[in-house]
Amino acid sequence: MKRRTLLGIAMAVAVLPAAAVAADYPSRDIRVINPWAAGGGTDGIIRKLTTLAEADIGAGMYVENIEGGNSATGVTQLMKAKPDGYTIGVLTYDSVVTVPWQGVLPSYRMDKLKIIARLTSEPDAIIVDAKSPYQSVGDLLDAARQDPGKVRIAVQNLGGRVHLALLKLQTMTDTEFKIVSYPGGAAPQKEAILSDEVDVVITSLGDFANLIEDGTVRGVMEFSDTPNPTYPDVPTSVGEGIDLVNGSFILLAAPAGTPDDVIARIEAAYDAAEHSEDFQGWVAKAGVTPNFLGSDQVTQWADETARSFFAEMDALVEAGILSK
Repeated sequence: MKRRTLLGIAMAVAVLPAAAVAADYPSRDIRVINPWAAGGGTDGIIRKLTTLAEADIGAGMYVENIEGGNSATGVTQLMKAKPDGYTIGVLTYDSVVTVPWQGVLPSYRMDKLKIIARLTSEPDAIIVDAKSPYQSVGDLLDAARQDPGKVRIAVQNLGGRVHLALLKLQTMTDTEFKIVSYPGGAAPQKEAILSDEVDVVITSLGDFANLIEDGTVRGVMEFSDTPNPTYPDVPTSVGEGIDLVNGSFILLAAPAGTPDDVIARIEAAYDAAEHSEDFQGWVAKAGVTPNFLGSDQVTQWADETARSFFAEMDALVEAGILSK
């Protein structure tokens, strides 16, 4: 019997179609890149879903936090990963909108990724310390008008989603806040309000769910037109007469070129995880809206969302409100 050489075996594997190579997927652990710090809302959601998806997909899955660059550091690693389904990652508003719009990283291109699904969406909100004198958004806006630049408000990255929402709010309400940036997601914002570095925070209610639940902070307004089912007592912006709706989302993505059947396998696992009783019960207490959108529709949705925000930010630059 003829013995096959190592070269011959390697050549045989090289010419196998992607579907055949992917047939055994997954055969080892799957890395899930979260481009934000541990302890934030995105981190909690993706860890919960990944734990549930792991049981369905039949392999170990582990979340790795690679923060920095307004999510660009972690997402860039995802873009460079081998497209075999063993590295997937999280995208948020800043990954899809802010970083591409700023255009400072020529190698950062969304066509290097395949978006698998949208997992959640959630409005931004104005949050204050439980002992804050601002009982309503009206109180807060009055204070910002009376003492321009005095009320300290924490955003995340300058030029990011919540900063953009605040700039719009100031323009619409003739107010001026002292804006303090805390890059790295919601975790640094939590530290800032707990240490009294700031008076107010803008992020999602879900990001601060644990502090809301224990009575440390409270929401005074959510940038939405629909009451939050978890926090129905928090007024909406539209209900307060402020026509401003703004928020984030969590997407799951893989490197471009990942085989379609592998994408389908990952999508199915997270779909099952999101619609499980375990996650639905958990998320109902987290102030986040499950909003699954599969791979057949999510790319178009992400493209349209990005273009819409690009147009808004370009207009703010032209008006001298935002710098690029």
